[in-house]
Amino acid sequence: MSRRAVAVRVEGIVQGVGFRPFVYGLATRLGLAGVVGNDERGVFIEVEGGSAPVEEFLAALAGDPPPLAVIERISTGPAPVTGRGTFVIAPSTACGDRRALVSPDVATCDACLRELTDPADRRHGYAFINCTGCGPRFTIVRDVPYDRANTTMTGFRMCADCAREYHDPADRRFHAQPVCCPACGPRLRFVGSGSAGDPAGDPLARAVRLLRAGGVLAVKGLGGYHLAALAADEPAVAALRSRKHREDKPFAVMAGDLDEARRLCVVDPAEERLLTGPARPVVLLRRLPDASAALSVAPSVAPGNRWLGVLLPYTPLHHLLLRALGGPTVLTSGNVSDEPIAYRDEDAMERLGGIADAFLTHDRPIHIRTDDSVVRVFRGRDLPIRRSRGYVPHPLALARAAPRPVLACGAELKHTFCLVKDDRAFVSHHIGDLENYETLRSFTEGVEHFRRLFDITPEVVAHDLHPEYLSTKWALDQDADLVGVQHHHAHIASCLADNGAAGPVAGVAFDGLGYGTDGTLWGGEFLVADLAGFERVGHLAPVPMPGGATAIRQPWRMAAAYLDLAYDGDVPEDLDVVRRNAGRWAAVVALARRGGNAPPTSSMGRLFDAVAAVAGVRDAITYEGQAAVEFEQLADPAVDEAYPCDLAGTGTRFTVPGVALVRAVAEDLRARVPRDVVAARFHNAVARVVADGCALIRQARGLSTVALSGGVFQNLLLLGRAVTLLEERGFTVLTHHRVPPNDGGVSLGQAAVAAALDRA
Repeated sequence: MSRRAVAVRVEGIVQGVGFRPFVYGLATRLGLAGVVGNDERGVFIEVEGGSAPVEEFLAALAGDPPPLAVIERISTGPAPVTGRGTFVIAPSTACGDRRALVSPDVATCDACLRELTDPADRRHGYAFINCTGCGPRFTIVRDVPYDRANTTMTGFRMCADCAREYHDPADRRFHAQPVCCPACGPRLRFVGSGSAGDPAGDPLARAVRLLRAGGVLAVKGLGGYHLAALAADEPAVAALRSRKHREDKPFAVMAGDLDEARRLCVVDPAEERLLTGPARPVVLLRRLPDASAALSVAPSVAPGNRWLGVLLPYTPLHHLLLRALGGPTVLTSGNVSDEPIAYRDEDAMERLGGIADAFLTHDRPIHIRTDDSVVRVFRGRDLPIRRSRGYVPHPLALARAAPRPVLACGAELKHTFCLVKDDRAFVSHHIGDLENYETLRSFTEGVEHFRRLFDITPEVVAHDLHPEYLSTKWALDQDADLVGVQHHHAHIASCLADNGAAGPVAGVAFDGLGYGTDGTLWGGEFLVADLAGFERVGHLAPVPMPGGATAIRQPWRMAAAYLDLAYDGDVPEDLDVVRRNAGRWAAVVALARRGGNAPPTSSMGRLFDAVAAVAGVRDAITYEGQAAVEFEQLADPAVDEAYPCDLAGTGTRFTVPGVALVRAVAEDLRARVPRDVVAARFHNAVARVVADGCALIRQARGLSTVALSGGVFQNLLLLGRAVTLLEERGFTVLTHHRVPPNDGGVSLGQAAVAAALDRA
């Protein structure tokens, strides 16, 4: 029988996911000889044998890879027939241009869970059990190729039993880089408040006792520290909220398993897929009413919120902790509000010492901090709110390759950055609000790590136009070609890149604030846009922001500005928002009229704030978007009526009179219309504004595709109503499903714009 030899190159996420063992097993089963190994580009293979087995090998390689592998491309070519008789795994090599990808961190697999709970297994109850199908990846990687020496596991020398598994091609831990066991691997440590680490007693048991006694525990996870308290313990959760300075923003809850999650919330099939998948994000679920919920959750967990952020255990330590506790646990980022998550041990002890009563930590270093991802479901598809652990650093494919490497520096809030090389866009983990030195350092450290991992030296640096953003100031100091990208153009470009589209489209960008090309603050924008450019054809009519940034924290100020315009200075005194703020109303209205510290804005987010304050939802907020979030939850989804809002102008230039909507809301409230009806009518009106504005653009420009982006479109009621109306009018609608519609997706849009301009 004639022999045939083929050289194969496999690119994608094929390191650290059991790909080499898979290739080895497949080749030996088919009686083929050859070699497989890791290098800087991915996996290289040479396979030799009969023509039919070789063809079967190539088909299986593409059609039945390991579950965690993500194959981007397979290339093949002829190789010399050597007559070799065995198939071997070669040592890894690293030279030349790096294209190898690093896997995101992966939730504990079923096989490891069985061992974790088997008293006869040598890893029974071991908090760091893992294999090629699960465990830490991105958070421990220091360099590529993905080998143990290039991870934070390099300091743990494998014992004889682990080494035997690691080198046995028939074992599922064959070349599992974080492989370890109680004899040789990381160990848990319990550090009590004010102690240096008392070694007495089992660390896990001590942690469980502390939580059951009402304590707050700092837990070292995959990408950083979390703060934990029993979800049913109101005093403990209230203490955590007070110490963390997080007054109202909901906490996430870790449920022990899917059944426990179902006893708290409604879980549909798409949400179940997310909860139980390898990424294990926090999933925003609709809460069961207190009367029907089988498990109690303290009121302070998510005060007044119809939704609950739920996640399932994704590390062995989480499984052990939740099983011992026997009930759901609050698990929130280990930080003080507005700071990045703590991930270095000494830093965590210092920063979290005033919040946590004790620490459950371990001695495996975290190389890069990575917060939990947050996702909700819209029409059966993912709608990311925060893309981080479990997803990063998986690249997003671009429809066209960038001519030169690009670094996009992102915005300020919900900050991410993005590096592009060829047709791969590496959007970073969530860094936080880039407003202080600690988050700036996290940004710069993250950029250097990604540059090293993926061998990218940016020649083009994209940035926001806002001159006061720290990311913009940093970008302007870089030795590269600079590209300033308008904030809302970046939003629409992000949606285009998310959907593999180039435009042109009718782009609707609704958010809090973004620096406009005219130097004013935009945020309720209708654009005609493609990746290379945009034209602002419509927007919300500008209104003063009395007090500037203070008006963001105090939505009643926006209510005052809008109502003053809506009633031509004669605001009815019987409105509750006027009564509540009577002592300061006149001064704020005067400030808005003078226009000094009252910059004009076309922000849809600020319009939502104004209406929420008029409706009595909230006069002041403690976290971004709070008034709008609570106003959405107030709305009755059964209400179909909408307030009238006639757009002024044509498809080449029009404005949206937000003051008309505010006056309609105020008049309904004065007539004692129920607030849930008022909230619904407003949402429906904004959805109709979206559809009417896009219809004007289609009439003038012939565009029948719409891209929706910006943080306001995290509002599922608005998003659902807008998409329905647009589709009823024959539009194709693009929404986000790989990156967030909020500012966490802006860096991808900036990168896509910079690459398009570089091609021009």
